[in-house]
Amino acid sequence: MTSSTTADRTDRRLILELIRSPAATIVALAERAGLARNTVRARLARYEDGALRSFQRRVDPAFLGYPLSAYVLTKVTQRRLDDVGVALRNIPEVVEVLGLSGITDLMIHVVAHDADDLYRIAGRILDIDGVKRTTTGLVMREMVPYRVEQLL
Repeated sequence: MTSSTTADRTDRRLILELIRSPAATIVALAERAGLARNTVRARLARYEDGALRSFQRRVDPAFLGYPLSAYVLTKVTQRRLDDVGVALRNIPEVVEVLGLSGITDLMIHVVAHDADDLYRIAGRILDIDGVKRTTTGLVMREMVPYRVEQLL
């Protein structure tokens, strides 16, 4: 799906059923959404082009041994932004990087085994050529989990 494509009523029904039962078969989704199996199959294939995010998003890093989560707000030399992005991909504990406008340039979501590990990861980020300054905020608890069901 291209970014200009938006969900129609059928997409919304199907996505709602996917949210409620992510492991459901095509037949089960078709029954629950009141759609033909071929319609469900075609829509799911279309979603693979960008509407559905990676399965990785559903895996809790704490289950993998990374119970600490933090956001590292980062100021970057603008002409080095792409290079910094490449370097961040080489740090396994970096799980997401968002480019921002305004008060900071990047918001880097990292996970760590413990406080010492977080200190090491923050140091690796600071060592990247082009990173000017960082501020780290430890996630204390999740107040509102990632969600889209309310948009349907």
